[in-house]
Amino acid sequence: MSNISTQSAALTDSERTAARLELDRLWARGTAFLGTEFAILGGAMSWVSERNLVAAISNAGGFGVIACGAMTPELLEAEIAGTQALTKKPFGVNLITMHPQLDELVQVCLRAGVGHIVLAGGIPPASAIRIAKDGGAKVVAFAPALVLAKRLIRMGVDALVIEGAEAGGHVGPVSLTVLAQEILPHVTDVPVFVAGGIARGDAIVGFLEQGAAGAQIGTRFAAAEESIAHPKFKAAFVRANARDAMTSVQLDPRFPVIPVRGLVNEGSRNFLAHQADVVRRVQAGELEKDAAQLEIEHFWAGALRRAVIEGDVENGSVMAGQSVGMVKAVQPVREIIGELVEQAVAALAHRSSRRGN
Repeated sequence: MSNISTQSAALTDSERTAARLELDRLWARGTAFLGTEFAILGGAMSWVSERNLVAAISNAGGFGVIACGAMTPELLEAEIAGTQALTKKPFGVNLITMHPQLDELVQVCLRAGVGHIVLAGGIPPASAIRIAKDGGAKVVAFAPALVLAKRLIRMGVDALVIEGAEAGGHVGPVSLTVLAQEILPHVTDVPVFVAGGIARGDAIVGFLEQGAAGAQIGTRFAAAEESIAHPKFKAAFVRANARDAMTSVQLDPRFPVIPVRGLVNEGSRNFLAHQADVVRRVQAGELEKDAAQLEIEHFWAGALRRAVIEGDVENGSVMAGQSVGMVKAVQPVREIIGELVEQAVAALAHRSSRRGN
């Protein structure tokens, strides 16, 4: 039994009640903004964050978020309707700012009554923010630095997510511990949710005490029972360690590689060999620079689907955050959220007892 589990089992009813009240106080701004019992968002993960997982997170008291990705407006409309058939609780939709039909996707969300729209993948256009807010939705955006956080607030976003490099998938270069110190003390206008490498409730408490409104979690939910990810994909998470989740390596600065964190496998090793071959062909005059860049970028085309849906965890892209080392089993979403809350409560009760309260 873990130390936190031992502490939790030893709590009296009054200690547990007091700690739970303190947790509710700490993330009150987040729960009020989301309309949920717990200020825990599901990270939007392509192929994973669809109706089943999103509804399960919302039904368990968290806030599920559909990953729209490259969906057409028609597909997104169907996915929202499918999610609404599974839950009456609040959930959001994550839209990629570079999507060529972004404004249409926002309108799809508004017509369906989606109350929260998350704009990700770059600085959102002012038009999309305006359309969403005029339609009655709350807008959430990602802030990788303090200067951008302030800019986004001026643009009218209602909440921010700060995501550290520990996260899975496409990541920035700065860890959450640094981003939290840079941003949380200086942004009080809107709720700020933290993300990246979070897998325990006591860690959430630490960020709440720094001023965060809640936390976004992806990796643990990707391996949840309700996730449609292939059993081999989930098994890879269970056996992985934190050091197995690495960002993609760029071999030559002339050919940029977007950093993506995932489990090291045969595919990631082949990607290095592929880059080396492309560079060799450019140097030999066999390939133009632009064509070479496209060859590098196209290497991973369809690789995430191969891993998540088909279960090819050796050649596919197994996107995972460094918190994957704390995924010990495939669990129901309700159990995962229950553990997070129990760990948070135990941590707060322990701190209170140390202070002699």
